Amino acid sequence: MSQTKYIFVTGGVTSSLGKGIIAASLAKLLQARGYKTTIQKLDPYINVDPGTLNPYEHGECYVTDDGAETDLDLGHYERFLNVKTSQANNVTTGRIYQSVIEKERRGEFLGKTVQVVPHITNEIKRRVQLLGNSGEYDIVITEIGGTVGDIESLPYIESVRQLLWELGDSNAIVIHLTLVPYLSAAGELKTKPTQHSVKTLMESGIKADVLVCRTEHEISDEIKDKLALFCNVKREAVIQSIDASTIYDVPLLMQEEGLDTVVLKKLALRDDIEPDLTQWKEFLGQHKNPKNEVNIGLIGKYVELQDSYKSILEAFIHAGAVNEVRVNVKSIHSEHLSEKSLQKELKDLDGILVAPGFGERGIEGKIKAVQHARENNIPFLGICLGMQMAVIEYARNVLGLKDANSTEMDENTPNPVINLMEEQKTVTNKGGTMRLGAWDCELLEGSLVKKVYNGAESISERHRHRYEFNSDYKAQLEAKGLKATGINKKTNLVEIVEIPEHPWFIGVQYHPEYKSTVASPHPLFVGFVKAALAHKTQ
Repeated sequence: MSQTKYIFVTGGVTSSLGKGIIAASLAKLLQARGYKTTIQKLDPYINVDPGTLNPYEHGECYVTDDGAETDLDLGHYERFLNVKTSQANNVTTGRIYQSVIEKERRGEFLGKTVQVVPHITNEIKRRVQLLGNSGEYDIVITEIGGTVGDIESLPYIESVRQLLWELGDSNAIVIHLTLVPYLSAAGELKTKPTQHSVKTLMESGIKADVLVCRTEHEISDEIKDKLALFCNVKREAVIQSIDASTIYDVPLLMQEEGLDTVVLKKLALRDDIEPDLTQWKEFLGQHKNPKNEVNIGLIGKYVELQDSYKSILEAFIHAGAVNEVRVNVKSIHSEHLSEKSLQKELKDLDGILVAPGFGERGIEGKIKAVQHARENNIPFLGICLGMQMAVIEYARNVLGLKDANSTEMDENTPNPVINLMEEQKTVTNKGGTMRLGAWDCELLEGSLVKKVYNGAESISERHRHRYEFNSDYKAQLEAKGLKATGINKKTNLVEIVEIPEHPWFIGVQYHPEYKSTVASPHPLFVGFVKAALAHKTQ
């Protein structure tokens, strides 16, 4: 293809309708037809990135190979497409304004008054077209965060209007995702909120090409006709998006509704190649027809909001399908774990995962959970802070260093088995300053983790942390049975610890969940679920 085509996905009526899932599902269908497709997210908040946001605010912070701290929707994009994303795939208002202000300070605007139009909108358009201009993609799908009508979204909507005009017919279209609510008292679906949402979009100079209608009930042909007429879209471009049992059903539901066919027609692209979704359907079949089930305890401190650990929960779905196992994840708040509640909360678990996090709240509960897994031979996986808690627990209860701790929790601990990374000691800014992105790790010969990674000599995994295993304690810990089995040769930092005498006990400094996809389930999660099943059936 000579010219990259653009699809813009906007949302109306309410937030959290699933623009990211619709964008990822459409991208999957287009990819399955042979088109090189990518997705980017434009976020209207003023934070430069989600790195400093509390998970309760915005769900998990998703990290890419190039070290970008991004929106969790990028996780959906990677899981569906099995294609890596980068900093270019996530743009925030904060980053846009930061870039424009830096240019103004350098004098690049030649004394002009800097304004939202054209300077902010030009920067947005430049960012939108970065991926398209790379020559790597046939189609770029751009999801606009927020809801049409929000003050924060206005510069993005205006930029889309300009791009539609500049790119011309058949080169760019708008998909508007909206809600068709059901009024139980009246016993009917109501179209008026969608009509108002489309009208708001039109007031900004944009006509929706496709309407995707989120609904809890089937939308009749009569209602589709009404929506087409009053929203000024073609009848075949009114797409129903009904609640699904799993997000992985959505690509197939969108295919049934003909979303990809309508989009390709509007972009003047060939649609005579049937999408190859064989692997996707196999995965769904395994996911929906498990032969066994296991119970995994997820020990964290943001468990009230499921999106806080979104990638971990999805990685369990991928790993469960491979093992033909339903993984029942029991979320356990580490702050509520005490000597009294421990046995009750952790009973009947086939595996324990101690989740990532920051700060001292709830860490003693995490340490107790590690001890329970270690002493009762329950399969254990510790991720980032979870790995650090495993080191602290071992130092305290096996090595006998009762006051062992991390300097993140106690700056003056006499035994800092987890310490601030050397290059972090002079850092004052919190945003984007951690050890981020993909780092290599050499695996120790004969280790469990090498076996889990199918004999790989070295691996590359994504990081997001400031504190590290203190190598001053490595010899002592190894002498007592906690082995360092993964090392980054460049920094000599310990990346992985395990206990060879334990059936399955691994702690990793990195975030394996970020790299798990439908097509490539992460080997650590696959191995962990397999070990949990073995523990249950022994």
